[in-house]
Amino acid sequence: MPHLWELAEHRYVFIEVRPDHAGHAMHTVFVSDFDARIAQIAERGLEPAGRETYDNGVRKATFRDPDGNEIGIGGEPA
Repeated sequence: MPHLWELAEHRYVFIEVRPDHAGHAMHTVFVSDFDARIAQIAERGLEPAGRETYDNGVRKATFRDPDGNEIGIGGEPA
C-alpha cells in the first residue's frame, strides 16, 4: 500500500513497498513547467515510456532505463 506524506508546504514524499522490484530505483520529481521540461527532455532524444493524467488533473511522464530504474516527471494540470 502506498503512503504519501506532506513534509512541508508543496514538499511531499511518496513511498510504495514493492518487494518484487527490490534493488531498482523509482523517483518522481514535480516541476512547475511540466510541458517545457518534457519538451527539453525530448530534444535530448528521450521519450517517456508512459504518460498519465490523474483524476485531479496532475500529469506524469515516466522514463525507464534497461535495468528497470524509473524516473517520473510530474506537473500540475494543464
